Amino acid sequence: MSVHTILMNALGKELPRSLEIFTPELTLCATIVALLLLRLVDMQKNGLLAALYNAWQVTDGGVGLTGPYFTGLLVHDEFALFFRLGLSLFLVLVVALTVLTGIPDQEDGQDFYTLLFGATIGMLLATGANNLLMLFLSVEMMSVPSYAMVGFLKGKAKSSEAAFKYVVYGAGTAGIMLYGVSLLAGLLGTLDMGQLGERFALLMGEQGFGLSAPISVVTVLGILMVLVGLAFKLSLVPFHFWCPDAFEGASAEVGGFLSVASKAAAFALLVRFVMAFQGSAEVLHELSLFFGIALGVCAAASMTFGNLAAYTQDNVKRLLAYSTIAHAGYMLMAISALLVILSNPVSAEDAQYASAALCVEGLMYYIAVYLFMNLAAFAVVALVRNETYREDIEGFNGLISCNTPTKVLCICMAFSFFSLVGMPPFGGFFAKMLIFYGAFQAGTVHWFLWALLAIGGVNTVFSLFYYLRVLKAMFIAPRAEESRPVETPAMVSAYVVLLTIPLLALGASPLQQDLSATARYVATVLFQ
Repeated sequence: MSVHTILMNALGKELPRSLEIFTPELTLCATIVALLLLRLVDMQKNGLLAALYNAWQVTDGGVGLTGPYFTGLLVHDEFALFFRLGLSLFLVLVVALTVLTGIPDQEDGQDFYTLLFGATIGMLLATGANNLLMLFLSVEMMSVPSYAMVGFLKGKAKSSEAAFKYVVYGAGTAGIMLYGVSLLAGLLGTLDMGQLGERFALLMGEQGFGLSAPISVVTVLGILMVLVGLAFKLSLVPFHFWCPDAFEGASAEVGGFLSVASKAAAFALLVRFVMAFQGSAEVLHELSLFFGIALGVCAAASMTFGNLAAYTQDNVKRLLAYSTIAHAGYMLMAISALLVILSNPVSAEDAQYASAALCVEGLMYYIAVYLFMNLAAFAVVALVRNETYREDIEGFNGLISCNTPTKVLCICMAFSFFSLVGMPPFGGFFAKMLIFYGAFQAGTVHWFLWALLAIGGVNTVFSLFYYLRVLKAMFIAPRAEESRPVETPAMVSAYVVLLTIPLLALGASPLQQDLSATARYVATVLFQ
């Protein structure tokens, strides 16, 4: 076959389909170029329009058949589409928030949105990564712009310090993750994530999984190193050190973006990575159980530490940072339960896959609800900051006594916090119940998941106390006489109401069943 024929085949079949699927990322790339070139134009509005166009492109019909594209580096399926749509919607909401709050200002807007869109491209790539190299590149693409966004508040010492810590930890974990990728690729002879489990089982042969076998040791070490990079993005204990300082030093708008978007993309990538080592071989079941319990320990530590540390915080952004650590632990429970369920070699395959799909469904539902409840909390912090110039809990004292839009912000903050706790009838309750139910089913395979479920329940109760500290300040504590008057514009309160309505709709309306059914269908696709 001639080179001309090969090129024509590629251009005639694979490349057009790949570019069609890749339209959202290309749209953002074009927007970034425009942001860099057209500095004289009001880029805040243009950035919002580009984000809206990106969301439309993701949902537009006919974006190509499911399957690998770009020579197998990425995969296009319902799972990736679900997260790409969610991330695109979240980008629209974040850009709208920045327009309302005025951060960034007109002078720095194009630079900020360049970083914001660049990080989002990395996140969109992460949701469909099908190659270890693409896994590493997507994590770095969403990390590097985040470093700059954290330090974007020029002249603020805490912002610069937070960005420096973030960069140092990020560089260290990137090196560890890249070394893990090289170990797995060198041992298994492939970068294709779809072949990792098969190659490992082939190398092990009749050997049982154990840390005394050299192949097992190198594989476990490589997987652990890759997980270090993902745990860093998820701010899981013990790789959480950057998170509180970064959230406190960055603006609330950036904190809201990092707390949701990074976690959504990283969890999608984590699901794909752990699913790469699944199969019918006994050694893969043993490997799955090993990492299921290991991730369960990490989840328990993250939940407990995040909730305990949040209780002592006076800065609301720092409190929410520890809250995100705890919630990452809750969501990691679903991955732990997924691996434990898939490790059971004696259960019927259909029943096993149904239980495993339930764990993924719970994770996806949780992330969907988490998008609204966490962004609503950070949005209130940003809007109150604009009025009071404070972000500590005392700055929230007596806000319920201010004008009507501020009262609306207080009520929305309460709804957001109650959903974060997991109280009915809010969406956070149903999301947490799905996670816990998946862990309960996994407990029939290994008792550790029942212990993890108990730890999650205790942490849920304890988390209520530090959320109530903020609500007590807003609704009960008197406002100091010397405090600045708070006159929140009606437009910004309407924006927060828009974020809060889904918390009720996803907890006590037919939309709950619709989203759950969608998440269940998408989850089952992973096991076909």
